[in-house]
Amino acid sequence: MSKEKIQEDETTQQEVEETEKAAQEIESEQELESEKDEKDIRIEELENELASTKDSLLRKAAELDNVRKRVQRERVQLFEEAKAGALEDFMPIADDLIRTLKAAEESKIENSFLEGVQLVADKFKNVLEKHGVERIDETGVPFDVNLHDAMMKQAAPDEDTDSDVVLQILENGYKIGNRTIRHAKVIVSE
Repeated sequence: MSKEKIQEDETTQQEVEETEKAAQEIESEQELESEKDEKDIRIEELENELASTKDSLLRKAAELDNVRKRVQRERVQLFEEAKAGALEDFMPIADDLIRTLKAAEESKIENSFLEGVQLVADKFKNVLEKHGVERIDETGVPFDVNLHDAMMKQAAPDEDTDSDVVLQILENGYKIGNRTIRHAKVIVSE
């Protein structure tokens, strides 16, 4: 073989090697690009999953906070209802003590006995006040369905009295704050 032919073969072989090398580099670059695309896609998927998990945890935390608040409100409400129920059972006793004192004023009863009953009535009144219980016993005020229970209507004793005014308390009512425990039984003007 001639020298030219050998050189030509070597040149061709070099070109082939360079072409193969270039092809490998292109292929390698494509693989890297493909890997980058796969990594970018995976990163995006993980970021979406993280955002979803964060959102879910925030919702769960808010829901837990709402449950805590609702349970606290229910606990307070249950306590207030139990307190009102227990105090309601004592209302007839308070009424009896008041009636006893009024009846004692009209009859001749020994002062020491009357003082004893008065002491018990005062203690009972103090306990009710301690728990925020107010007696509904005002006359001459407008009738309020939230506070009063009208037992009957009768003509006003004078012309100055308007219609639907409490004339007489038949049985005292009681309330705690804005909540009426027992409505006052009243006679109302016509």
